[in-house]
Amino acid sequence: MSALIPCIVAGGAGTRLWPVSREAMPKPFMRLADGCSLLQKTFERVAGLDDVAQLLTVINRELLFRTLDDYRALNQGRLGLDFLLEPMGRNTAPAIAAAALHVVRHYGEDAQMLVLPADHLIRDQAAFVAAIGRARALAEAGWLVAFGIRPDHAETGYGYIQQGEELEGGYRVASFVEKPDLAKAEAYLAGGKHLWNAGMFCFRADVLLRELREYAPQIVEGVERCLAQSVSAGGKQGVQCELDAESFAEVTDISIDYALMERSAKVAVVPCDLGWSDIGSWQALRELTSADANGNQVNGEVILHNVQGCYIDSPKRLVGAVGVRDLVVVDTPDALLIADAHCTQDVKFIAQELKKRGHDAYRLHRTVTRPWGTYTVLEEGSRFKIKRIMVRPGESLSLQMHHHRSEHWIVVSGMARVVNGERDFLLNTNESTFIPAGHHHRLVNPGVIDLVMIEVQSGEYLGEDDIVRFNDIYGRAPAGGKSN
Repeated sequence: MSALIPCIVAGGAGTRLWPVSREAMPKPFMRLADGCSLLQKTFERVAGLDDVAQLLTVINRELLFRTLDDYRALNQGRLGLDFLLEPMGRNTAPAIAAAALHVVRHYGEDAQMLVLPADHLIRDQAAFVAAIGRARALAEAGWLVAFGIRPDHAETGYGYIQQGEELEGGYRVASFVEKPDLAKAEAYLAGGKHLWNAGMFCFRADVLLRELREYAPQIVEGVERCLAQSVSAGGKQGVQCELDAESFAEVTDISIDYALMERSAKVAVVPCDLGWSDIGSWQALRELTSADANGNQVNGEVILHNVQGCYIDSPKRLVGAVGVRDLVVVDTPDALLIADAHCTQDVKFIAQELKKRGHDAYRLHRTVTRPWGTYTVLEEGSRFKIKRIMVRPGESLSLQMHHHRSEHWIVVSGMARVVNGERDFLLNTNESTFIPAGHHHRLVNPGVIDLVMIEVQSGEYLGEDDIVRFNDIYGRAPAGGKSN
């Protein structure tokens, strides 16, 4: 059988899981109770397949370094890593079309693709491997194969797939069904012919492109124009392709279901029981953990009195609750969610309103990940901001300048190499330097342990876009960036 190239597609904002999921740290990077992110769990699933040597990931350009951090902890040379870097989201059809064109170019027309969302959970690896085996056989015969989850309850939050004619290892798809109301969902469950649409697919790259050219030619043509203008670079482990922003923005924003799967006559489905969840809401997440005798699930230090059916996630702050029922409480350093446990699908409206207002709590956490490490805003007020900055060994912030603010740097641990105007020098623990507005400056960690420092900013404007970059090892924009 031809080579299998898993393709992890990391899209979607995960707005129903705010305030933990945010635009700059979306749902795939959420840590579960075992400390692993959903993206890491997806990586581990494909890394455990016997005949996989290369992994392709389609992800927003701004999330590349965070993704590399998650992979680095697990990979250690196990898989080659290819990346398609999107300048903005255009839904799954353009992402999968770009992945298929990439696979054909680098791994051959007959290569099979296993398309997986980055933010789903599968708890039965053996059943997952068996389902892939059935799907690959169907894909080799020319089918576009979807994975259908056998429902165990009447769910109104998922799309459904209706099984048709039986095939070897699966069924022809009779129809794709939108999210139903409760009565229809109950009928689907009783009838036994409908499966949850897991959003996972397997097909040969050439078959996928052939079907797309017939049913959605504008998608393939638009992505081909984009790839022709995109920049690719090969590395030790694989290829990184940064998709051209202007041409990618012109590609139709549409899902692969609408663009192709609901229209093609060559779609099959493999029914399976995988211990699957899309972790689509706080209610879905709480179903993964056991409850106490009062139906409560807690993470963190909590004092409860006469409380029932509540989910409380507060890893850093003490929570006390008295006389409440059926609440979801999620506490983060800069935002608190309180929701009726029966309305967790509506959390997205909070995130949408924050985005409409341009509020930072939609986009960022108080701790922000950067290619070189992290920064945490400790306190801010009129004309001042205090940050904790961590720079990993060997990493470097850009050579930069600020127009409106000065900065005072104090090294807490580790060693810093500092460029400050015309000076280039080392700072040890408990030493500091002052950087006036308008000075070129750079921070580097030349050591073998993390560099931790406190940065005190002061000035008339402290926005993250007051930055001019002169040199950046990560290829970020020279001016108007969002941080260091």
